[in-house]
Amino acid sequence: MLIALALIASYLVGSIPFGFLVGRWHGIDIRSAGSGNIGATNVGRLLGRRTGILVLALDFLKGAVPVLVCRIVNLADWLPIAAGLVAFLGHVFPVWLKFRGGKGVATGFGVVAVLLPLPTLAGLLVWIATVAATRYISLASIFGGLALTGTYLVMTPEPFAARSRILTGFCLIALGLVVARHVTNLVRLWQGRENQIEESPAMNLLSRVLHVLAVGLWFGSSIFFTFVAAILIFKTLEGFGETPRYDRPHWLPFREFYEKETGTRLAGATVSPMFPAYFMIQGACGLLALVTSLGFSRAEPHRKVHRWRFYVLLVAVLTVIIGWPLNQHVSKLRLQRFDPEPQTAQVAKEQFGRWHTYALFLNFGTIGLVTVAMGMAAALPQGATGKTPVA
Repeated sequence: MLIALALIASYLVGSIPFGFLVGRWHGIDIRSAGSGNIGATNVGRLLGRRTGILVLALDFLKGAVPVLVCRIVNLADWLPIAAGLVAFLGHVFPVWLKFRGGKGVATGFGVVAVLLPLPTLAGLLVWIATVAATRYISLASIFGGLALTGTYLVMTPEPFAARSRILTGFCLIALGLVVARHVTNLVRLWQGRENQIEESPAMNLLSRVLHVLAVGLWFGSSIFFTFVAAILIFKTLEGFGETPRYDRPHWLPFREFYEKETGTRLAGATVSPMFPAYFMIQGACGLLALVTSLGFSRAEPHRKVHRWRFYVLLVAVLTVIIGWPLNQHVSKLRLQRFDPEPQTAQVAKEQFGRWHTYALFLNFGTIGLVTVAMGMAAALPQGATGKTPVA
């Protein structure tokens, strides 16, 4: 009974049409003005940025609060997810407005900000980068949702297992609804009639700052992992095996039996868990850099450097995409080299060297491309980017 009441209350909270109510307060029926949507974007376009931010915050809270309350009450493990879903559906299909609501981006963001903070951060960064580069809120909302869901699927070892199935289903359903609610926007975008936010010096600066930070972090993390962390870990752990037994640290377990091969195995086991985080950082930075670079070509179409920058970053991102399954295969072979079955171990040893070399050279290629992109960051657009569109 309490669970049913919690879900009904979550739906009713999600159904509160803050955009419509704020519009009424200002003497406007938001449904018959602008794009006709009751969300923060249309409110901000019609009633000003501050009013739009207010509606954005309220829509965010009506997604976050039901999830937080259900977590505190703790009636069931799945209840916060279900409460978030019905709050999201309440915004999209509000009972108060004959089930004709908004597109659910802000409310859905409030839900996932509580349930999935790290994927939400990834989605937010992609949203900001897309807005800064294209000025299309609709496109940014779709890309942000894709980034959030993709990050969650990558971070979750078995997203469709029983323990994760409900949360995975929520992410996929919410993403599908967000895309479905933006179909008309995509049609207008294809026809060249989609609304854009106005140009501003702050937005132009934000685009350049995000690009430099993304490329800089990508370059720095790649250099540190490849040429500092991995090398030092192998050198240190293998070095214990090459050191005379009486000179080895007293804290070293089994120091009398510790060999160089032991150090190699330990180093591999230490470095291998870093790869998911390493590729996630590369993927996030690459996507941000690639998206922001699109705006530079729009800003200064006469400069070839911006077009080449996009191509360089695109190839670099593709090397990361190819490198992820390749490194997964290498990690699998690394473990199989020490299989109790001699034949399996021998085959794995023969294949490991070849595939490890492929992965290593692909990583070097990524670093080379990112280094070029880092140098190109010295030739970013200055001032306003493009013309001011008519909303």
